[in-house]
Amino acid sequence: MSNTILTQNHSNWMEITLNRPERLNAFNDEMHVAIQKALEQATDPKIRAVVLTGAGRGFCAGQDLDGRDPRKMDGPPDLGETLSTLYNPLVHKLRNLAKPIICAVNGVAAGAGANIVFGCDIVLAADNAKFVQSFANVGLIPDAGGTYHLTQILGPLRAKAWAMTATPITAATAKDWGLVWDCFAPEDLIEAARAMASKLAQGATLGLAHTKAAIHQVGQQDLDAHMALEAEIQRTCGQSADYLEGVTAFLDKRPAHYTGA
Repeated sequence: MSNTILTQNHSNWMEITLNRPERLNAFNDEMHVAIQKALEQATDPKIRAVVLTGAGRGFCAGQDLDGRDPRKMDGPPDLGETLSTLYNPLVHKLRNLAKPIICAVNGVAAGAGANIVFGCDIVLAADNAKFVQSFANVGLIPDAGGTYHLTQILGPLRAKAWAMTATPITAATAKDWGLVWDCFAPEDLIEAARAMASKLAQGATLGLAHTKAAIHQVGQQDLDAHMALEAEIQRTCGQSADYLEGVTAFLDKRPAHYTGA
């Protein structure tokens, strides 16, 4: 695998690190290929949770614009093609991976680098991290799911204001807005993310995967249809080995030992 992405297996969970620190982990094509391969590895049933973070002082500065500089090309770049073939499949993999993904934002997350964060399930951030929707500064719109996730999380008025002004926000503001679950001192961030991943990986991961899938379908149907979906999912979960183990352990007053099945 390319060294633009580092992977490390921790028993039953996986850590993925964006690794172009000299470019604030900005994406080039090589890095896109590498992270897609890493996420494919994470589909292994033995992997029950994922941590995504960045190397160095930044999480991800978005697209490396050196590779999309119109002055170095025969004509304008096809950014729609870049999204369709690289960013959109990445966001799709993050949202549809049937296990929890914890994003540990260790520094600046800008442009598509910020919007990849919001495609994950649980976001932890260093106190000194910053989030920037920088697209307006170069005549673009928030992509990589940006307009979708920002509107869902923030509502249309705040989403439009942030996107149009390209104002950097702190980790504390991001937490206040509901973009981040919790903030930590920079030196404590990765251990907090690892501890959470370890705990989730020992949990009833079949139910966690179904929880993720059900939440992602909110808004695609009315309440009655969504409650019917919940009933179908709960039927599946109720027939699982994890449910049997969870109830048995609760009644026996002992720790549960889940298998994710």
